[in-house]
Amino acid sequence: MENISVNGKIYEIIKLLGKGKGGYSYLVTNGERRYVVKQIHHEPCDYYQFGDKLQAELHDYNRLVNIGVRMPELIEVDLVNERILKEYVDGETIYDLVLCDGVKQEYLDDIRQTCAKLYSANTNIDYFPTNFVVHGDKLYYVDYECNDYMEQWNFENWGIKYWSKTPEFLQYVKQHANK
Repeated sequence: MENISVNGKIYEIIKLLGKGKGGYSYLVTNGERRYVVKQIHHEPCDYYQFGDKLQAELHDYNRLVNIGVRMPELIEVDLVNERILKEYVDGETIYDLVLCDGVKQEYLDDIRQTCAKLYSANTNIDYFPTNFVVHGDKLYYVDYECNDYMEQWNFENWGIKYWSKTPEFLQYVKQHANK
């Protein structure tokens, strides 16, 4: 197994959880507990512009905490290596639940309650279903990305298209099946 460090503390990498626009997220352990380490990357993204990705993550985290979005706690930041250590929320993603027809009405009610808080704070999050984990019947936003509110990118106009087996969702699955 490979290891990764955060401020000199060593964590064993269990697996890659995913790659996003801003970094790679790994499930890790210190031998006692599981965490997520997000390693910021500087790979180009043709549809999104970044400044300082690490500072953006920290800013967005604080913004979402103030709004009251349920998400994993940010535990530690390694400025030198551009890594974030955060709480691991165990559960299935909404993406996986859509695939197996397991999305419950309670999850949609939960995201709509979250949206009410976000919209009143002039904020959108990335509503793509891989960014949401269900733990104990509660929905957690496991990314920290947020942006100023734009109607075209809100849940009702964009996100909902990926929370059931819509043509958009099925097209995404088909395009990413072998990746």
